[in-house]
Amino acid sequence: MPDIENSLGLENVGKVYRNLDIDTLIKHAVDNEGAKVSSTGALMIDTGIFTGRSPKDKFFVNQDPSNKYISWGDINQAVTKDVYEDLLTNSKKQLSNKDLYVTDVYCGASLDSRKSVRFITEVAWQAHFIQNMFIVPQTKEELDNFKPEFTIYNSCKTIDKSYVSHNLHSEVYVVFNVEENCAIIGGTWYAGEMKKGVFSMMNYWLPLEGKLSMHCSANIGKDGDTALFFGLSGTGKTTLSTDPNRALIGDDEHGWDDNGIFNFEGGCYAKVINLDENSEPEIFGAIKKGAILENVIYDENGVVDYTDGSKTENTRVSYPLEHIENHTPDMKGGHPKNIIFLCADAFGVLPPVSKLTRDQAMYYFLSGYTAKVAGTERGITEPVATFSSCFGEAFLPLNPTVYAELLGKKIDKHNVNVFLVNTGWTGGPYGIGSRMSIKNTRACINAILDGSINSSEFEMLPYFNLSIPKTLSGVDTEVLNPRNTWEDKEAYDETAKKLAGMYIENFKKYLTLESEFDFTAAGPQL
Repeated sequence: MPDIENSLGLENVGKVYRNLDIDTLIKHAVDNEGAKVSSTGALMIDTGIFTGRSPKDKFFVNQDPSNKYISWGDINQAVTKDVYEDLLTNSKKQLSNKDLYVTDVYCGASLDSRKSVRFITEVAWQAHFIQNMFIVPQTKEELDNFKPEFTIYNSCKTIDKSYVSHNLHSEVYVVFNVEENCAIIGGTWYAGEMKKGVFSMMNYWLPLEGKLSMHCSANIGKDGDTALFFGLSGTGKTTLSTDPNRALIGDDEHGWDDNGIFNFEGGCYAKVINLDENSEPEIFGAIKKGAILENVIYDENGVVDYTDGSKTENTRVSYPLEHIENHTPDMKGGHPKNIIFLCADAFGVLPPVSKLTRDQAMYYFLSGYTAKVAGTERGITEPVATFSSCFGEAFLPLNPTVYAELLGKKIDKHNVNVFLVNTGWTGGPYGIGSRMSIKNTRACINAILDGSINSSEFEMLPYFNLSIPKTLSGVDTEVLNPRNTWEDKEAYDETAKKLAGMYIENFKKYLTLESEFDFTAAGPQL
């Protein structure tokens, strides 16, 4: 692309490094940014004060026509156009008179649905991260003809000194302007802001085109059958979708258009706290040259101690998808045959597997349930229910019912089977019962994927009205009905009623006067 410097909207641009090769980016990061190389060849970097996203500092510019579509509130906070212009000036000032890394990539493996995104940063390892996490143009012709549909200015080295008068929460800002197809980042070095920022935008664009965007992992069998795995942190989404017998399409973000399922990304971004080579060999093996380790502790030889969370419990690795041996090179699959909602029920009342009706699928998708266990936070002495709409509420600019309606239409059109799988507790709540065994969970997943579960005889679980198999190959029969695993049946009933009530209370937010989206009959009943 000729005169790229003139297309950046910046003054007095220094040298522009556009889509540098990984070897050079690693050298720049080591020579200029204090990065180190691990014993396995991965780049090791620190993200500074912020070792995770800063959701309270994320905003959308409130203006026509996007303000007609965005679901405003605590998740999607509004900022005025004037404040945005001030912050854009601040970011551009930081990036002017600098050598810059310009990285042009695609989000979306489907040619019919992908978006072209340009990232501008003054940090080499961030450019490396972007190349890992998105889809890099493979030919000179692609790069020469690249026209960004969205641009992100990452000025992580500056802050908003006027945040009080701007009526913001802190010196950090992550602001999206839908009309101008632009976003600005200031005050945080955490690279996940870029990854999830583009995901938020895909969650805005695609549904308005009648395409479903999803926070899920996906894999595909040898016969071409695609499966989707939805689940919040700690439910096993990444682990269960990484299967030696099935090729990985992607581990986190996908779209569903008229052609089928496609990965938004070109890489994976996995937690590595307590990473063990024996339990997660694929991820462990992916940490080599081309991968980036964030905020890990290591010795003088570059050997990482994955058990050390002294910097953060959110230690992570970014690596390109090809680091996983069994993956789909085109990052696509057909329309799914099965959808699996994962939850880790720390109350111990949900079954290890249940088959959902179409309306139940809508209800449980909107609910997006899992549970924190006692002891994870100060003051938590019993399980705490967590509900995140569509298993990704933090990244949904539109009303969650928009995504649920699209899911329902696609389930109907493609005759998809939907299941709820509990990877949490059995025989009692956390502290009394035990965690569902990997053996039983894997057997449930296998029965779903090979279709054998559909031949089972089912019974109804009280309070939740879930269809659960009476027997299932490879699964201990006594755990299939959770009530049978509790020694104190009355305690089970009381705990089940308690969780059912939490579901009912959470779902009330969808029952507004103007809403026609009522699937309460498909949910728990008391």
